[in-house]
Amino acid sequence: MLHCFLFSGGRMADKDIIMVRQMELKRLHVIHTVIQGAITQKDAAKLLSLSERQIRRIVRRIQEEGDCGIIHKSRGRPSGRKLPRRLKERVIDLYRTRYAGFGPTLFTEKLREDEDINVSDETVRIWLIQEGEWKKHRKQKVHRQWRERKACSGEMVQIDGSHHDWFEGRGPACVFMGYSDDATGRVFGRFYDYEGTIPAMDSFKRYIKKYGIPLSIYLDKHTTYKSPTEPTLEDELSGTEPVSQFGRALHELGVEIIHANSPQAKGRIERLFKTLQDRLVKEMRLKGICSIAEANRFLMYYLPVYNRKFVRSPRETDNLHVKVKDVDLDAILCIKTERTVRNDHVIQHNKKLYQIENRMPMKKVVVEDRINGTVRIRYGKLFLAFHEIHERPHIQKEPPPFTLRKTWKPSADHPWRKTRAKKPTIQERCGNREKAAPLPHFHSTAIR
Repeated sequence: MLHCFLFSGGRMADKDIIMVRQMELKRLHVIHTVIQGAITQKDAAKLLSLSERQIRRIVRRIQEEGDCGIIHKSRGRPSGRKLPRRLKERVIDLYRTRYAGFGPTLFTEKLREDEDINVSDETVRIWLIQEGEWKKHRKQKVHRQWRERKACSGEMVQIDGSHHDWFEGRGPACVFMGYSDDATGRVFGRFYDYEGTIPAMDSFKRYIKKYGIPLSIYLDKHTTYKSPTEPTLEDELSGTEPVSQFGRALHELGVEIIHANSPQAKGRIERLFKTLQDRLVKEMRLKGICSIAEANRFLMYYLPVYNRKFVRSPRETDNLHVKVKDVDLDAILCIKTERTVRNDHVIQHNKKLYQIENRMPMKKVVVEDRINGTVRIRYGKLFLAFHEIHERPHIQKEPPPFTLRKTWKPSADHPWRKTRAKKPTIQERCGNREKAAPLPHFHSTAIR
């Protein structure tokens, strides 16, 4: 905006300085031309893109008030739409006392929902910047091309675990297992103590019961989702790779597994975690949530509201989720381990002993560790009856009865007697020495 200075008055000392904009200076020059009769008001209206009626009003005002009549009458006056100062002070006080750290957009939503204050987010942003409670954030430039979303809901779902201080020190450390539909952005999730096989299976089972089985899953290379075991010679010959327990369960359900090579490849769920780490953390702070059980109960209310606000419509209306019918999810979403059966029908698993009650010939059985903590043992398609052996049986062996050992004497024709008879006696050995030639005797002489 360019400002110019206009002088008015008779003498230099009495001159008044009027600050006008460049557009107003142009208007003043054209109006003076109209007053002098050089152009008509119709031509002036075309030059200034105004109506003839507005030109007549400006001409009359300049004739009455002088050059300062070109300035708009609302300049320097407060706007009629300006919000009261008390409202601004109340909003700033609420931000400092209850909503500290909230972004302007989220803060505006909470003002509208909880405080019954209807103010635009841009107005709140300006107020916070003026009071030093918020700083402008420059948006980063897009350095790559985003992958186009899938066309149908259920065509691909991104899964990942977010490690964050979700309770801001009020509760234990936990992980948010999040699910995001690639086509719609619909969010599903649950809090767990850690990111592992059982939490992944439990959350996926809950997702299936709510929406159905998706066609494909987009995952990273965490050991829960991709086995770190090196392929054996048999795997290399057959062209297969070792799979984790979670990967084995997805294969049994007919779900395609896609592993991302970098976090940027699954950027949609990474950006979702960034949003939830800002919004969800602050929502749980307002509710005073400090445990995983309370957080999971709050998600049942929060996620539907979040999805109604941010879910987008897919390009195609078809829903590719497969509904579950006559499928034992507990028998699939579990940890399966093969164990060898001993001769006494006992197996060892996780440092425990289990006695199989079914008496049938078997060499290998499969132990299933279910999500709910129970254990099932299966032989083929038959589930076996068993019980845990809490203590090994101690068998006390009685010592053999004491008996006197008989002296053994060799028989008369024993080879030992024959060998002993052939040996010379002492007298014979002594007689042989006397008959032997004497040894020569050597005398030592001193050499000078």
